Amino acid sequence: MKILAIEKETAGTTDEQFGPLLRPEAERAWELYRSGVIRELYFRADREEAVLILECRDIEEASRALDSLPLVHNGLISFDLIPLVPYPGFERLFRPPPSSI
Repeated sequence: MKILAIEKETAGTTDEQFGPLLRPEAERAWELYRSGVIRELYFRADREEAVLILECRDIEEASRALDSLPLVHNGLISFDLIPLVPYPGFERLFRPPPSSI
């Protein structure tokens, strides 16, 4: 299942709290990317928050994977998780229109 993960910074955090964790965060994100859990990783253009596309069995697996990130583990950030399914609207192109009888 594809899962959209949108980062939320924890209120009251400081840049000094992030500094020592940024390299370990990148290393763990790289491990998750190489393992296929993180499929896509972006930063928002309007603020410094990550947006990820994950490939996991379910929300719980995605949550466990994200909890392994040092910034999440240390309470500096969290993620909103949104499960995604394929868009079904194209089926309308291939089904015959309903009969008017």
